[in-house]
Amino acid sequence: MRYVVGLWRLATAFVCLASVSVAWHAVNYWVFFTFQTGLLLGFVMLWAGAASLLDGRQPPAWLKGCVTLFIIVTGLVAWLILPPDDPATAKYVFGIMTNILLHRVAPIMAVIDFLLFDKHRRIGWTYPLTWLLYFPVYLAFVLIRGWLWPHSGPRAGGDPYPYGFIDPTQISWEQLAINCVGMLAGFAILGLVIFLIDRILPAKPLVGR
Repeated sequence: MRYVVGLWRLATAFVCLASVSVAWHAVNYWVFFTFQTGLLLGFVMLWAGAASLLDGRQPPAWLKGCVTLFIIVTGLVAWLILPPDDPATAKYVFGIMTNILLHRVAPIMAVIDFLLFDKHRRIGWTYPLTWLLYFPVYLAFVLIRGWLWPHSGPRAGGDPYPYGFIDPTQISWEQLAINCVGMLAGFAILGLVIFLIDRILPAKPLVGR
């Protein structure tokens, strides 16, 4: 069964890494949280897949839980907040829009992997707190980059802010602060959910070993 698990994880890695490959030719796409998460998840699942096939050491629970949280956030933000992609301007891989792969396919595959194939009861109660650290760093990176290079893209017209809800040229600083607090709360709640699910499920994987 571990071969099936390994192939599933390698397939997830392929979806992620193929989707973010367009950013190597449009480097300002790396400012998107989606692409950063896709790259990180791709490498972690590549590690996990190889470890499953070779019966080697799996990624640590902290890292696996972290990338699972980030890709879930990516999917939920795309579903609840972001407008639909314009097919005329979207990036494509194998004839499929990259954001469909990163916002829908990858989150579903990662959640299935976490629920069915991972060992559980490994996530410490402090892990969800440490997972929160990346968002403030990411936000600072976006705001400083936008201030230093105001026409660097990746959005239309050279807009350097990847998402409208963290774009101080489109919303007030007060609204930006509210949005950021809401996002951080969302990270915290979802991290807690992942922690609780990990504690509720049996220690051994539900499928495989």
